Amino acid sequence: MNGIMYQGFEWYLPADASLWNKLKAEAKNLKESGITAIWLPPAYKGANGREDVGYAVYDLYDLGEFDQKGSIPTKYGTIAEYLEAVKALKEQGIYVMADIVLNQRIGADEVEEVLVIPENENNRVQDIGGEKKIKAWTKFTFPGRKGKYSDYIWSCKDFDGADWDASCNQKGIFRFAGTGWEADVDSQYGNYDYLMGDDVDTDVPGVIQELNKWGKWYVETTGIDGFRLDAVKHISANFYKNWLNAMRSVTKQELFSVGEYWSHDIHVLQNYLAAVGHGMSLFDVPLHFKFYEASNGNGYFDMRTILDNTLVKADPVHAVTFVDNHDTQPGQALSSWVNDWFKPLAYAITLLRYDGYPCVFTGDYQGILHDNKPEVRGLKKLM
Repeated sequence: MNGIMYQGFEWYLPADASLWNKLKAEAKNLKESGITAIWLPPAYKGANGREDVGYAVYDLYDLGEFDQKGSIPTKYGTIAEYLEAVKALKEQGIYVMADIVLNQRIGADEVEEVLVIPENENNRVQDIGGEKKIKAWTKFTFPGRKGKYSDYIWSCKDFDGADWDASCNQKGIFRFAGTGWEADVDSQYGNYDYLMGDDVDTDVPGVIQELNKWGKWYVETTGIDGFRLDAVKHISANFYKNWLNAMRSVTKQELFSVGEYWSHDIHVLQNYLAAVGHGMSLFDVPLHFKFYEASNGNGYFDMRTILDNTLVKADPVHAVTFVDNHDTQPGQALSSWVNDWFKPLAYAITLLRYDGYPCVFTGDYQGILHDNKPEVRGLKKLM
């Protein structure tokens, strides 16, 4: 029988540090519903502490253990609660996947003076000024952790760009002098290496060594089984190919991984899979947009074409299919919510076909209070 992945969170969960405990309590019911794997949200401390969804990464080693950014727990709970939730889910035979965010760091502890070149926001390979000095929030000392697990101090040497000049409170895209954007990334905006905050430079040997060390520590500490990799279009494909190989080598685990590469273009996704040596799967974003288009087509969408130019049709072994997720929710930057009336049809396509690895969104499974969205009719029966 094919497996079902479950995204165990949505964007607007209350910041009450309760998710880990809830998932621990729900583990048996999730298993009985047919779920075989669960994707958990980022477990580490974000720049906004307990209010942070987890993608504004501050400290990868702080899983709700240290008093940093105004709280000990993360939005979802403490490290002890996280470990208990992982254990409870695994005891039910559910494969646990951690959300890994390696592209950016936000919320530095100190500013540094950095020599930069301003870039055109809409064409990041075009300089729009000469070299100048700015003050950037780029030094991460993690005073609350005090060197536990790692004494690595992140500084401007580890990043290739930032978006804020603290000396004059000016926003922009500033490439650090002496560095260049990574080449094997998405070509949107000329080069889409830079996304937000302090952009991690995965060409720096010290960064590679530290992220390899952290990955091994994370797997061994938490017991997770695999990864959901965030924003892979902004990170060197070669880095992820090597990082995943290193993680599998040192942990001796399969570590099934799925990357989020947000593109409508099936050829872009296929090229990325080839670049990473097919060492990960990708979410089938083109299929999601087929569902979105059909649900907004006023009855004129040709359902015979629903799978055309989708990853599940072109490469079903590496396709993780989904209907919606936390990024496509109303109000988000990538908002493209599939209309409620069409969702049973969309889930029938993902859940009742042999091809693809379906992912069910918690917002569809149990509804979204924030957006007044009900659970999808018939979804649990389909599962």
